[in-house]
Order: sequence, then C-alpha cells, then structure tokens
Amino acid sequence: MTFRHPKNDVFIPDNTDPWTALHRVTHLGIVSHQDDLEIAAYHGITECFHTADKWFGGVVVTDGAGSPRKGPYENYTDEEMQKVRLTEQRKAAYVGEYSVMIQLGYPSDEVKRENRPGVVADLKFILEHAQPQILYVHNPCDRHDTHVATFLRCIEAIRELPPEMRPKKVYGCEVWRKLDWMLTDDKVMLWVDKYPHLLRPLLGVFDSQISGGKRYDLAEEGLRHANATYFDSHTTDKTSLLTYAMDLTPLAEDDKIDVEEYTLNYVRRLEKDVADRMKRFL
Repeated sequence: MTFRHPKNDVFIPDNTDPWTALHRVTHLGIVSHQDDLEIAAYHGITECFHTADKWFGGVVVTDGAGSPRKGPYENYTDEEMQKVRLTEQRKAAYVGEYSVMIQLGYPSDEVKRENRPGVVADLKFILEHAQPQILYVHNPCDRHDTHVATFLRCIEAIRELPPEMRPKKVYGCEVWRKLDWMLTDDKVMLWVDKYPHLLRPLLGVFDSQISGGKRYDLAEEGLRHANATYFDSHTTDKTSLLTYAMDLTPLAEDDKIDVEEYTLNYVRRLEKDVADRMKRFL
C-alpha cells in the first residue's frame, strides 16, 4: 500500500496486514490535520470501539506543518513539529483501536491549489478499497480554508467512483465552525455518549497542541454537553453528549448537485427561519 507523497505514513495499531486493515473499515474519517479526526469523527470512533464487526479508519491529509508551538515545543523546527504531530496521531489511533491510520503528508497548499491530482487519487484509492458504510468529512461551512479544501477533494474523489462503491452515508462534521446554527430538521444528531471517558485520552495525546495553549480536550467535552442541553428548549435531554453534522450524502449520490448551492441552501433556510420568526412578532 503506497501513496504519492514521500511523507506518507501508514500505521496499523493491531499489526494486521495493511490490506486487511483497510478492507475491514466500516466507518472512515478523512480530515485535514492531526487531531481533527478525534473531534470531527469522534462518533465513528466510539461506534467502532470494542466492536468486533465495526472498524474505524482514519485519514489525515496534510503534514502538520505550521502548527502553533509553545512551552516544551517552542524551539522546535517545522520538520521536528511534523514528526511530533505524526507520532501523536499514531498514539490516538492506538488508544482508539483504529483499524488503520493513514497520514498522506501533503502540504496544505497542495490540497488547496487548483491542480491537485495526487491528493484526489490517494483519497479515491482509499475509498475504493475501504468502501466504508459511513464517511466523516469536514463540513463545507467550516471557517478553516484547508478544511474546506479537504472536503472538496473528498467530494471529487467520491464522484470518481462508481455509485455502488460510494459510502452509504456522508457526514460533514464540526471542527472550526460548529453547526448549532442549522435548523433542527437539517441537523444530523450524532450521539457520542457511548464511551464518555474516551474523549479526553484521545485528545490528550496531542500534547503539542494542549501545551501550546489550545485546550481542545476541555472545549470539546464542554461543547458536547452544551449541544445535548441546548438542542431543544421544550424537552428533557435524551443524551448527555451530542455532536451535530450536515448530511452530505446527496452530494455522493448525485454528481449533478452543485456543491456550493447545496451548502448555501442550509444558510438560506436559516435566513428564512429568522426572518419568519421576527415577522410573526413585529
């Protein structure tokens, strides 16, 4: 199993044959950076944890260059930080019992630029051989440029596959723009309370980020509790931990759907809802 960028890394936590590890994947997450999986695709990780017939696979597209650094990492070079980030992602894969952890090693600029055949080809290869039932990607309303570019490369790769090989469900997940703004009927509610103790150790292995002043471990746990409580004002909580996702499955089912229009329709429905509510009480 080889990929195009020389910095690619394939890690199999249980030392299974790489092809077997890829083929058994049922839930796949494709994200931009190290630790994005543990935030965006946490639902898939917990769905597969300690489960014999479900396996989570992770893909990180970029090399981790340009990470903020502070404390013990303050004087690390960019190359040294990339090695740290790669190792941390391997640790998370071990803690979460992933089937396979693939780090493609591309610079962010290569993911974002117009000519990117290598990125799309690698993603197509992974999707073709894993054929996951559920795919977790960045949501197209994310406010991180690389996240949006990675999402678009994923859609390109999916659309190069024949329909029968495409994921059955594609979820656009939260990282740098949360999805609480979406209308209730538009939200996919992902309950993540199956292993409530797992989030902190998964994110805790990313010491270079936490020591650098970004307490993702605490922020994400608090957010999930808040989502569960604030989901609805007129009912009691049905779960204690909840994340939201955008259903992107139609983009995988119908190549004719325009990605930008599909995304903006969520925003337009919010705009109409706000306007209609105000008009009722003016």
